[in-house]
Amino acid sequence: MTPGIHKRRISRAENMKDPLNRPKASIGCRHVQVLMLTFGFFCCYAVRVALSISLVAMVKDNLDNPEFKRFDWNSNIQNWILSSFFWGYVITHIPSGELAQRLGAQKFFCFAVGLCGLLTMFIPVAATYGGWQLVIVLRVATGACQGVVPPCIHSILSKWVPVEERGRAGSCTYSGGWFGNVIALLSCGMISGSSLGWPGSFYIWGSITIFWAVVYYFIGKESPADHPNIPYDEKEYIETSLGVTETVEPLKTPWIPILTSVPVWALLIAQCSQAWGFWMLLTKTPTYMDNALGYKIEENGVFSALPYLAAWLIGFPISFASDKLVKKGYVSLQAMRKIANTIGEFIPAAALIGLSFITSEHRNIAVAVLIVSVGFNVAVFSGHQMNHMDLSPNFAGTLMGITNATANICGILAPLIYGIIVSDPTNITQWRKVYLLSAAIYIIGNLAFVFFGKATVQPWNDDLKKTQLMNGNFEIKKPEKKNEKNTLSHSISYSQNTQQDLK
Repeated sequence: MTPGIHKRRISRAENMKDPLNRPKASIGCRHVQVLMLTFGFFCCYAVRVALSISLVAMVKDNLDNPEFKRFDWNSNIQNWILSSFFWGYVITHIPSGELAQRLGAQKFFCFAVGLCGLLTMFIPVAATYGGWQLVIVLRVATGACQGVVPPCIHSILSKWVPVEERGRAGSCTYSGGWFGNVIALLSCGMISGSSLGWPGSFYIWGSITIFWAVVYYFIGKESPADHPNIPYDEKEYIETSLGVTETVEPLKTPWIPILTSVPVWALLIAQCSQAWGFWMLLTKTPTYMDNALGYKIEENGVFSALPYLAAWLIGFPISFASDKLVKKGYVSLQAMRKIANTIGEFIPAAALIGLSFITSEHRNIAVAVLIVSVGFNVAVFSGHQMNHMDLSPNFAGTLMGITNATANICGILAPLIYGIIVSDPTNITQWRKVYLLSAAIYIIGNLAFVFFGKATVQPWNDDLKKTQLMNGNFEIKKPEKKNEKNTLSHSISYSQNTQQDLK
């Protein structure tokens, strides 16, 4: 390899093998990276959700804190504010997925999240002096920053996590967002009712997010190859599982094969259905608790957070069990993805149907059903949410950009459709229509994934010309220690015979 030429590390399906024995250390560098991603996603959701609960306090008279300004924003303005985050969110997914794949995701992720925290801290000033229009501008910019996040996370996970650990690593990372919901909903309700008032929520969570970005800038690494202190056995364990090859040639995104792939469309439909239900519940649950069930602002945050606490707790055993069942050979990876996704969408659908018929006289039952609906939804992180890496390790970030951008259009539509259906937020009958619609979307999305989804690496993942191999653009991955034995049997090589076969 010519000095100074950057090597690209890619995954090739035919080279993927069962990984070597696990590294001796129980906690490795990959676990630290996953934990940092988890905290980053935690901060993203915390600043995202802070407005959902604080908005209730911003537009409602608070006799305990009369010094904090109350805004006369009607329900339509509130719905526009809540949905504006997604206007920016969807437009940056696809370009950020491409940039993360080509230029590296770690620093990109770090900068975007830090800027997101800074913008959040400006919301109180914007609301006070610029009105709801300026709040919308800031939320659009915040959404644009966070649109970078899922593609970057998927890109980083695809380089750091062995195949057999994807379920629990992905679930841990993305459930950090659910735990962020819990803490933000709890804290924002309490902060809004305290002497800090509703502005405190934005200042506190914005500063925490900036702090995380600074720490991750120094601790985060793009891949095992970029980590100066990773143990050799852990590095080989990861890269052997992923079938890593080094090349100087950039990978060209196979747009036509991706957009015409049936498994990708099945994944897209499943992700859209989950996003609809998730964001409808996340953005409108505080309103449901306040108007339909009659909970006070301090109670609102607590009871709105309980479903996401349940989801965070349920996610660990589900993801661990799914990985174990696949590793032991009891079920195939594809079957496990579909089983987990069915749990994650059918159970919430059934719970929402039940919720639609519960009145305010049984509001504790309504909270319990909400907990079931949101709690079991976390199983999708062992279902379709990890499917991007199954279909294409090389383009996982790009795939996530495509599917999540499309899916989060539902994040824009959900509050707006709610505004069309619900004219009187105290009317349980109108809420029933919202929940029945969400249940139907859950069911349709999961059926598409069950019938048409796949969990095998697609041919277009290795979009490389045969001449690249014959021209010697690939490098044999040799052991880095002289005393390592039998590692070449697990390494990737392209012999003269292989090149002749290709010819």
